[in-house]
Amino acid sequence: MMVWGYVGSTAGTNCIIVPFLVLPPLMEWIRVSVAHAEHRRSFSVDSDDVRQAARLLLPGVDCEPRQLKTDDCFCASRKLDAASTEAKFLQDLGFRMLNCGRTDLVKQAVNLLGPDGINSMSEQGMTPLMYACVRGDEAMVQMLLDAGADINSEVPNTVHKHPSVYPETRQGTPLTFAVSHGHVPVVQLLLDARANVEGSLQDGMENYTETPLQLASAAGNFELVSLLLERGADPMVGTMYRNGISTAPQGDMNSYSLAAAHGHRNVFRKLLSQTEKGKGDVLSLEEILAEGTEEERGLGERSPSQLDLVRTGKAKLKALREAMYHSSEHGHVDITIDIRSLGVPWTLHTWLESLRTCFLQHRRPLIQGLLKEFSCIEEEEYTQELITHGLPLLFQILRASKNEVISQQLSVIFTQCYGPYPIPKLTEIKRKQTSRLDPHFLNNKEMSDVTFLVEGKPFYAHKVLLFTASNRFKSLLANRPAAENTCIEISHVKYNIFMLVMQYLYCGGTEHLHIRNTEIMELLSAAKFFQLEALQRHCEIICSKNINTETCVEIYNHTKFLDAPDLASYIEGYFLKNMVVLIELEPFKALLYDMPPDSPTSDILLDLEKTLAIRIQSIHLSSSKGSIV
Repeated sequence: MMVWGYVGSTAGTNCIIVPFLVLPPLMEWIRVSVAHAEHRRSFSVDSDDVRQAARLLLPGVDCEPRQLKTDDCFCASRKLDAASTEAKFLQDLGFRMLNCGRTDLVKQAVNLLGPDGINSMSEQGMTPLMYACVRGDEAMVQMLLDAGADINSEVPNTVHKHPSVYPETRQGTPLTFAVSHGHVPVVQLLLDARANVEGSLQDGMENYTETPLQLASAAGNFELVSLLLERGADPMVGTMYRNGISTAPQGDMNSYSLAAAHGHRNVFRKLLSQTEKGKGDVLSLEEILAEGTEEERGLGERSPSQLDLVRTGKAKLKALREAMYHSSEHGHVDITIDIRSLGVPWTLHTWLESLRTCFLQHRRPLIQGLLKEFSCIEEEEYTQELITHGLPLLFQILRASKNEVISQQLSVIFTQCYGPYPIPKLTEIKRKQTSRLDPHFLNNKEMSDVTFLVEGKPFYAHKVLLFTASNRFKSLLANRPAAENTCIEISHVKYNIFMLVMQYLYCGGTEHLHIRNTEIMELLSAAKFFQLEALQRHCEIICSKNINTETCVEIYNHTKFLDAPDLASYIEGYFLKNMVVLIELEPFKALLYDMPPDSPTSDILLDLEKTLAIRIQSIHLSSSKGSIV
């Protein structure tokens, strides 16, 4: 459940499972988990080892740091000579005396620790001050500081001298441990003693471990966050993550992103209220966004201090975009909306994830607000994600919610996605007939060798023409007795429609046909039955020209019944392009929502989704954009 996130799917289909954007391979999980087990001197991996591996491999996963216990502070002696074993034993004894919490034993314990005295490190790379901060022992912390303990000592990165260093504690300082375990009085004491508020971070260096403010933000400790901000902690500092695959796959996880990813809204707002260090006059979000649009015009005229101010503003905007991404990914819509209200632009991904969360939580007012915001997304954001995840979600909302406001908003979105270009036209099929007779022979009894009985009336024709016209006529004429004149009954086609079919065959095309609007659907049905593709396409083109808001639903129902996919796709395009108007009409509403399951148009929403996906692919994603028109 930490790794996989379920996203909504249309009714009746399986859920789509989407992994993390950069999911570590199984061997990396095993390697990191085993490393944690080895540091515990354990022969088996437990669930806590896996959770700690998740903290390193999956940035943003809400797993607390491993709690250090007293027994964890000391390890079994390795193969050492007698003198080293004695020194190791005395050092372990000194650490145990300090960890018992008795301040009266500090002097004796320090004498046992070895040449480094009060700043000696255990095999875990931790000093007595760090252990006291882990326990939250305020009196012991004060005593150790008075005895000269290094307040900014760090857990070393290397394991040569300290083989049992936990990966997540590397570069940790006493302040880091006090914050990660939530000991506010100890943090206050350390800050008063001039501890580095940024932990082990040095100016100008890349940061590969969380600062105290990042830890407090991720934990949602409002009191600690406020205290650290007052002492000058910078919420813009981020952490570069290294997981064996890539570095910082989603950018720096700074305090904004961590608070947003873990859903700590009050902490996030507190971070927002903090001005940058050393900046008395900071740009608002609106000014930051305005600066981005005026960059080309004004950069050459700015002073160095103004340029520095703009860069600071852009850095904050980038940080808020990252936070917006992480809050939407973890389903904290309220924080996402807060960031959006500051003027931070939507990306398609953050918008979709926020909409999905609101839909799953049945938050109708927020759904309406998000749908209204779709127009703010630039067309450059229309990626494959819109087709694979966006359209199924939008049509699922349309299917599930019959709210008029939401339906109207979705109609606007579908029309916008379909674009302003014309609907792709149907084109005539130019097919040369292999046989042709003079129109004089049409329904001429003389020299005819086949008779059709249509509505009780005879119609005279010639096998030589019909046999090559289509496979349907060929099958009708096959296996007939070799008589002088064969009679075939046609029971489901009207006489005038059959006349038009024969006129098309004898004249060799559609140029001389005079088709009334009342006959077009029946002629389309006949052309479909007799497998005359060119005539069928000609009828479809005439139908497409007759489509309007009043006739489109009726024509579409006939089209689906006759199984004419090209004409159906054209009408679906008409629906999408004019959906804002059509959604107000009762016949169209009935088509969307009230069709019986056995109706040919029962999957109208799925058909509309496919048509719109093809359109978006052609206009926005193909190498030759707009080729559909």
